[in-house]
Amino acid sequence: MNKRPTKAQTRQELEDQVQAFLKNGGKVKEVDSGASGLEDGAYHRNSFVFGHPKQERTPVPEALSAIDSRRRSKVEKPTLVHSKRPRKKIIYDDFGEPVREVWVEE
Repeated sequence: MNKRPTKAQTRQELEDQVQAFLKNGGKVKEVDSGASGLEDGAYHRNSFVFGHPKQERTPVPEALSAIDSRRRSKVEKPTLVHSKRPRKKIIYDDFGEPVREVWVEE
């Protein structure tokens, strides 16, 4: 398994490459702090995320009211009514020991 280079090794490698570039006559262009490489200096969020500008929404209250009326007109499903059957309940004494069983209707 190959070991990854440490951050210090990566920094040193980059520094060596920069020094070799400068020794061979290369020049570094100075850029003001905070300057951006973008044309107008800002990201266009909508085109960056979706590829097209944000569109205005068209209000459609009549369509919404029609949807709401259809939703209200649907017949609701009847809820299931569980029959109330008696169930067994255990009576405990003060020490948590079961004393007797009784049938309770709920």
